[in-house]
Amino acid sequence: MTDDRSSNQDVHPKIWQIILVAFIAIAFTAIWLMAYESLDTLIWMNDYVSANRWTIPAGAIFFSLLVGLCLKYLHAPDVIHGGMTDSMKGEGAHSDYKTFPGTLLSSFLSLFSGASVGPEGPIAFLIMEISAWLRARLKILNDVALGFDVAALASAYNGIVGSPIFTAIFATEFNVGKKDALKFLAWNLVAGIIGYLFYVLLGLQSFYSLMVFPSVDEITFLYVMYAVILGILGAAIALLIGLLMKGMGTFMERAFKDRIMTRILFAGVIIGAVCYVIPELMFSGESSIHSIINDPAQFGIALLLIMAVLKVFLLALSFKSGYLGGPIFPTIFACTMIGLALSLMFPGIPVGIFVCCLEVAVITLALGVPLTAILLIAVLSSVNQNLLALLVVSAVVAMILGFLVRDLREKRAAKQGVAT
Repeated sequence: MTDDRSSNQDVHPKIWQIILVAFIAIAFTAIWLMAYESLDTLIWMNDYVSANRWTIPAGAIFFSLLVGLCLKYLHAPDVIHGGMTDSMKGEGAHSDYKTFPGTLLSSFLSLFSGASVGPEGPIAFLIMEISAWLRARLKILNDVALGFDVAALASAYNGIVGSPIFTAIFATEFNVGKKDALKFLAWNLVAGIIGYLFYVLLGLQSFYSLMVFPSVDEITFLYVMYAVILGILGAAIALLIGLLMKGMGTFMERAFKDRIMTRILFAGVIIGAVCYVIPELMFSGESSIHSIINDPAQFGIALLLIMAVLKVFLLALSFKSGYLGGPIFPTIFACTMIGLALSLMFPGIPVGIFVCCLEVAVITLALGVPLTAILLIAVLSSVNQNLLALLVVSAVVAMILGFLVRDLREKRAAKQGVAT
């Protein structure tokens, strides 16, 4: 995650340079999001599309074709060979800021295609490329490039998430900058508060309170047991997502190898067909999720579970086909569907426990960031202290199961190594 340019004159960044990259990052993020929302509304949220359902598969294939062209001719980055965490950190081609035009186009086109990817992924790649360009201009030392880049990302993420410390927690859990941890944390906090205040003072809409559920008035032994069970279920779901990602990657690699256009058009056809049948599965899910939460009974338990399974399948397909995006919102959508289905099965338990505890457990194990998962869901759902305590229970259970599974895998690998 460093820039190749270096010289004897390279320097450590000064505080004004951290402030500069923070303002550039959050201003670009706000403009990018407003442009995306405006164009998305113009393309998809109109009477013609509503009256002609065939436009869903047609649009999915058309925009998928354009994404493929960006990959092939503009060298746009992707996460085909990466994991869920890579998209959140902007891992990949971001150090080469010359790919910025391809990244910018692919970021919009991937989201317009209806693929199950969230906006947090493109933001990471774009901000990292902008930061790399600015580092080259300011002659920042390669040794501290990572801290500089993550500070830029802190400004962007803290603004859109609606938390002044979100990226500080996220970066700390990923052990970003072990050598200069305190210095990098200081840069992160400075840039992060700038991004957060930028959104708050300008009255821009963040993802804060995206999904608000009724408060949990008290903690009971029964609620704690449900949190434990949901932690176990969430861990199982996260492991299944990991297996599906791996399996989808293997299948796409064997089926298409380096045929970029064929691969992405194949994915576009499937995405278009699925979304034609269930339009709520288009895009990352942060918009369609509201109408489902308001009246889950109209969908029923079976359909909610089917949508959850299909959303995870489309997420894996989208990642391994070349679309540029993030995993958080599709994962939250799938968990919410399962949580709502469980709420219909057990109506006496607050719905927020089912949804939020499951989301925390899945994100904790899928991304390996328990504190980030707890903070993210607490912010998105504006939870009270009682529900927050139950989130911690679910996250802890998922972590313990994750450690057990990892130990079992290591023992199995060791036995296989001895056998060979």
